[in-house]
Amino acid sequence: MKLILFTVEEANRTATEIRPLLERLVTAKREFDQLQDRIAVASLVLTDASPENPDAIELSKLQARRTELADTLSQGVQTVHRRGVLVKDLDRGLVDFYALSGDRLIFLCWHLGEAEVSHWHTLEGGFAARQPLNHTELD
Repeated sequence: MKLILFTVEEANRTATEIRPLLERLVTAKREFDQLQDRIAVASLVLTDASPENPDAIELSKLQARRTELADTLSQGVQTVHRRGVLVKDLDRGLVDFYALSGDRLIFLCWHLGEAEVSHWHTLEGGFAARQPLNHTELD
């Protein structure tokens, strides 16, 4: 991934542009996780089932759908990364944008449900260390 530095305005514009894709990815991730759970349970029950067993056939369909979703998730995350945006958490639709605060590299932090980019954190800090933006720090 190429490092792209964002201003707050550029991050907000990009967040608006990637929001529909991110919403689809969060939904796909939720379905993927649910399938994982169903497959894990079915696999325990069907250890010695014949391939013609209706439950084994259903398991095969679930596994195929899981593979399809994994491809969708991978391609979607790559699309976001190509925009210079880091996907941090698909469960909540959390992304980070590289930015400069003076001469320090930081992340502008945004997730689905937020109206705009309004927080930042250090590269090491993560979501728990988010702080409200003070726009004068970023100029």
